[in-house]
Amino acid sequence: MTGGELASSEAPLDSGQASRCLGEAARGPSMLWLGTLLGAALLIWSANYTVGKIALREIPSLDLACFRTVLSGLFMCPIYLLAQRRRQPGAREWSVGDVPRLLAVGVLGLVGNQVIFVIGLNQTSVAHGAVISGMGPIFVLLGAVMMGLEGWTARKMGGMALAAGGVILLQLGHAKRGAPSLGGDVVMMVSTMMFAGFTVFGKRLASEFGTVTVNTFAFVGGGLLLLPLALRGVLHARAAHVSPAAWASVLYMSIFPSVVGYLIYSYALRYLPASRVASVSYIQPFTATLMAVLILHEQPGVGFVGGALLVLAGVWLAGRSAEKAQVERNGTARLAVQELTTTGE
Repeated sequence: MTGGELASSEAPLDSGQASRCLGEAARGPSMLWLGTLLGAALLIWSANYTVGKIALREIPSLDLACFRTVLSGLFMCPIYLLAQRRRQPGAREWSVGDVPRLLAVGVLGLVGNQVIFVIGLNQTSVAHGAVISGMGPIFVLLGAVMMGLEGWTARKMGGMALAAGGVILLQLGHAKRGAPSLGGDVVMMVSTMMFAGFTVFGKRLASEFGTVTVNTFAFVGGGLLLLPLALRGVLHARAAHVSPAAWASVLYMSIFPSVVGYLIYSYALRYLPASRVASVSYIQPFTATLMAVLILHEQPGVGFVGGALLVLAGVWLAGRSAEKAQVERNGTARLAVQELTTTGE
């Protein structure tokens, strides 16, 4: 999930909290409804790549990134105000002294990810972009290991090796249409790494202030930072000739992957295990590619399926290893920080 994709964290549950959650889940919505919502989120995040390509036909990549960030900041404001009525358990009010930390992590990580995501998407195919963005959990885990939050295991290293092999395999096939480029894939990988950094460093902030507050500071702070560039793009001569379809694509990228997808994700986490909610990330590269084939007439290279399967197998293997280690330490499963690209990343 793209850039466009939001951080979420949850502390381990004790037996009393687990019982209350089970009771809440028993009174919660039906599995059919939750499955329908997750399916909708999958389509929203998958379509973000194709919609972004449509916008990039008429809007320069930097202008598109600026428009999206500014509008996402506007749409996050009412979400933040509504969230204040029901504060995340354990979260506290932020003060003026907390603003530099919130802005630094949010703007540099999340907004930097979204800007680079759009630039990378402009230089590669949807198929490659979606698969590389799917490596987000690998980079999150690598960052956690480097910070001493996780330890090395054979499964983790094996998962990372599989994912790296998948990316190499992607480069071996040559697409007939919608051709990717090595440079674009590298830019997309940098975008995914930036969001992973935001996830790792933002986890503590999310526990302290709540995920809505962290993401609001990221989008609003980034929107204010990029507002002059966005205004320049609107006033630019070419902006007057942008079609309604391209502007609609900008609105889609600003509202659905960032806000609607985030609300669905947060809602589903109240009733379903994190591993089940995050499972949509394993399907997303294929649904995103299918949309690009049907709408943009992209033709992925011969190495796409094999490379994509290797990447997702590596992500799954490394993720299962981290989850198992956490269960052994805490006696209960935790919610691992997940990346769902809207870009998204």
